[in-house]
Parts: sequence; structure tokens; C-alpha cells
Amino acid sequence: MSVLPHSRAGGLWDGALPGPGGAPAHPLLRLAWLSIREHLDGRDPHRLVAALAAPSRPQGCFVSLKKNERLRGCIGTIVPVHASLEAEIVANAIASSQRDPRFPPVTRAELERLSISVDVLSSPEDIASPAELDPKRYGVIVRSGGRAGVLLPDLPGVDTFARQIAICRDKAGISAAAQVSLQRFTVERIEP
Repeated sequence: MSVLPHSRAGGLWDGALPGPGGAPAHPLLRLAWLSIREHLDGRDPHRLVAALAAPSRPQGCFVSLKKNERLRGCIGTIVPVHASLEAEIVANAIASSQRDPRFPPVTRAELERLSISVDVLSSPEDIASPAELDPKRYGVIVRSGGRAGVLLPDLPGVDTFARQIAICRDKAGISAAAQVSLQRFTVERIEP
């Protein structure tokens, strides 16, 4: 599932990402960071996707932001809504930095201190039982009525499928007594 964008024009994609040590980053992390920067600087971040020679197939993804090892934003899509994975990353990076309701919008001054990760999702699959979950390997989608809660896999402090499901119920406002349907998915986590 690994995807590496290839640019037509070098300037946007060359060089290291700012941050601790200035180490070069994975191209998809660079895309997320540059998208936020372009947006904060008042430029169209979608030009980054237009600069790619061969965008990838559409895939759902989450973009997570951390500042001082603490969550600063996380927004994503379970199934893709854009024409390519790269376009999905651009949209989710901007949403994560500006529209996560748990946090104020990221400022330009903060950008240099953020660490970014991208989780590229497989297609969700229906499961019949919570026993088919493994919180280290699978993310989970819990649905009831018109509500849905999503949790990525391999999160600190989430060691059981019961905890995964409880967190999803809480996020979506689904009562503990409500009947739910479950789906699972895997991710390719890309982090610094």
C-alpha cells in the first residue's frame, strides 16, 4: 500500500521539513506539512497535488498533528472523497490544523513545532464479532443508527477491543446498551 508522490516541479518537494534536526521526511508527511503552510500563507494548497506527475489511487486517510508529544489535531476520512490519496491528505491536513473542534486553529507560528503523521487506511470490512478485533492491528468503526465512532489502531493505552469499542461509542454518543455494527480496517502509519 506504500505510496510515494513524484513531483514534476522540484521546488515544492525538495529539501527537509522544518522541525527537530531538520531531518528529511517521507513525501506524504512533507505534503501534509506543506499543505498546512500553503493554507496559512493564503495560497492554494491544491497546487501541490497538481505538481505531481502521477497521483495515487484514492484512499481514506487520517492526518494527526502533535505538539510537544500531545495531540494538536486529527481529522480523516474512512473512505476517500477526493480523486487521489494526495488530494485526500491535502484536505485532511488543512482540516486537522484548522477545523478539529477539540482545538483552536493552528497558527503559522506553531507550524514549525508540529510533528505530523499520516495513517493510510485499507477499505473497511464488516465483522460479526468484537473477537475479530485486535487493537494493535485493526482500527474500528462502531455504528448505531446515524452515528459512527472511529478509532485508529495501535494507540497508547488502548489494549483491548472492549476499550476500542467503548471509546468509539463515547466519541459518537452511542449508549452502552445500543446495538452496534462493527467494521475493522488496517493502516499504514507514516510518521517522522
